[in-house]
This record gives sequence, structure tokens and C-alpha cells, in this order.
Amino acid sequence: MPKEYITIQGDMWDVIAKKTLGSEYFMTALIEANPQHRETVIFPANVRLTIPEIKTQISESLPPWKSGEVE
Repeated sequence: MPKEYITIQGDMWDVIAKKTLGSEYFMTALIEANPQHRETVIFPANVRLTIPEIKTQISESLPPWKSGEVE
């Protein structure tokens, strides 16, 4: 079951992305998951939004102690 977020008066895409996904950089993914609201800039209260699952990749250039590898 997808996660949901119910807006409060004055919420904006970047703030919702930061609250729910940990970074405002996920704002585009949030908008894409809720195309019916893409024209909304400032939300009223009680709008139900779907929160997408974000898959992050581990960079292959990380040092072993950061990537979880053990030699």
C-alpha cells in the first residue's frame, strides 16, 4: 500500500518532499506521483497525496567504510 500525506494549509511541494522523503530534491518525483495536483503551488488543508517510493543507489566510488564493504 503506498504511503500517503495529508496536506496542511500552506504546504508546498518542496516542503512536503523534505518532510516525507528527506530532501526537497525529490519534489519532481512527488509531483509525478500526483499529476492531478501538478498545477497546485500552495496547498489547502486536507489534500491527500501519494508519496512515491524512492530508490537510492550506492555509489561505486564510495570508500569501503561508507559502502558497507568489508575486506
